[in-house]
Amino acid sequence: MTTHATGSSDSAWITPAEAAHFRTTPSYADTVSYLQRLQKAAPGKIRVETFGTTPEGRPMTVVIASSDGSFTPDAARAAHKPIVLLQAGIHPGEIEGKDAGLMLLRDFAITGKYPHLLDHVVLVYIPVFSVDGHENSTPYNRINQNGPESMGFRGQSQYLNLNRDYVKADAPEMLAWLKLWQHWLPDFLIDVHTTDGADYQYDLTWYTEDPHKLDPAVNQWQHDAIVNKAMPAYEQRGHLASIYLEFKDGRDPRKGIENFGSGPRFSTGYAALQNRPALLIETHMLKPYDVRVRAVYDLVELMLDTINQHPADLLIATAKADTDTVARAQQAQARIALTFKGDPTPTPFELKGYAFTQTHSDISNDTWIQYDPTKPETYAIQNWNGLLPDLSITPPAAYVIPAQWTTIIDKLDAHGITYRRTTHALTIHGEGYQLDNPQWASKPFEGHLMLRNFTLRAEPRDITLPPGSVIVPLNQRTANVAINLLEPQAPDSLLRWGYLNAIFEAKEYGEPRVLEKLARDMMAKDPALKAEFEQKLHNDPAFAADSNARLTFFFLRSPWYTVQHVGAYPVLRIDAAQLAALGSK
Repeated sequence: MTTHATGSSDSAWITPAEAAHFRTTPSYADTVSYLQRLQKAAPGKIRVETFGTTPEGRPMTVVIASSDGSFTPDAARAAHKPIVLLQAGIHPGEIEGKDAGLMLLRDFAITGKYPHLLDHVVLVYIPVFSVDGHENSTPYNRINQNGPESMGFRGQSQYLNLNRDYVKADAPEMLAWLKLWQHWLPDFLIDVHTTDGADYQYDLTWYTEDPHKLDPAVNQWQHDAIVNKAMPAYEQRGHLASIYLEFKDGRDPRKGIENFGSGPRFSTGYAALQNRPALLIETHMLKPYDVRVRAVYDLVELMLDTINQHPADLLIATAKADTDTVARAQQAQARIALTFKGDPTPTPFELKGYAFTQTHSDISNDTWIQYDPTKPETYAIQNWNGLLPDLSITPPAAYVIPAQWTTIIDKLDAHGITYRRTTHALTIHGEGYQLDNPQWASKPFEGHLMLRNFTLRAEPRDITLPPGSVIVPLNQRTANVAINLLEPQAPDSLLRWGYLNAIFEAKEYGEPRVLEKLARDMMAKDPALKAEFEQKLHNDPAFAADSNARLTFFFLRSPWYTVQHVGAYPVLRIDAAQLAALGSK
């Protein structure tokens, strides 16, 4: 056994998972203990820090690794080193990234297997993101998965799924992560998971955001680094990998694959808003745990090696994306896609799967698919992964948020979005949205009743802003995050998540005896209104049979209702001239 400069043999650095032959994965305490040993043995290469506290009071650990002790963002930038954020255990039952990370840090800092891996890169590594979920471990948390013997729980201790929380940022863990992100502003994100779904030959699948969601420079770097470089090298090591496999019909993989619908609430979708490339790693849940851990180990090492060899390429791409976003504020005709739809034109795809049977189930009264992993089989199928922009908007020069809407302003703070506050009351003119006909989901999702549908119309609006109101200019690198928070139709807007439900509530109502007189007075003064009422009685039997609806018809058209501004979206949009005028006040 070779002895290294640390004075410790390689056998002393076997990780807990390796020592258990990958039957088990270590507790959080044992994980942190191993990392602290690494730090003590290689203090110039490894630093262990905490960056937050979980709801159950556990510290959240982050490791910074660098060949030359570049342990701060300033040091990384001064040395022109890209910063890579590698995170594991956002879903703690899917924990390969933790055990692979311990092995890789060891082989970088201690054993000398990859001593130069981080010569030109700084690695920021979160071994377990959802720590409380990690410690809520049982053999029964992942019914679809083949080991380890006990696995963490998908939600954190408040039953929130952190990989749906990036934009709304409800969880304390996510608020801590956002501060970490803003502190380091990584150039590349790697998020490690384990998939569910079908059975197939691949030990690992991967996902990156569609080119239409990315700055062209970021997309070009991502494609070259991942598709052209890392993935071929990964397969040369004996692995089999595929793009992420979301089957159109889980009962028959021959029907093809489609995009799983990533958005800003997911890690890779949020990174895209931040102008950063991101790689989602999904090991295959049915492969043995040691195979899955080694799959992550090899792919992460190859990604780091790719960046380490050409660090300037990544730095140039992310810097250009940020510059392009700031410059876009001067482009009056710029368009930003809020939603995306599937490209109707598929491409051919070769699926390396297994033979399977389909039988009718008397239990479910559906088709039961059963795979035979002893019989590999290749299928020619169609790939509908491509996306196209759907709903797009022209961004304003700035958003204006009245001071009383603290919920909105707090979210701007959480995401590090730059704004300025007014110092005195101002009356301004801008563009507002009137929202009507709201329809909410029928059941909660991540603790919220999502606002599914509404009608929207833009209208000019004059409002008086109290002192302390917020002006959010879009000539900043976080403009895409601001747009997705504040544009009502964005899929993860604050409105969609239900933070602004109160705007749809009328606070005053009319007594029936009062509305009876109001209705008569209104019809006497407005024959057209009387005709509209009578036509609705004729055409809508349900309306005609509902005495309350008949009276409400008039109340909704009266100044007693309209003065309440029900459905008036509180965020105002202003153009460049209006923004400049505000700057002089």
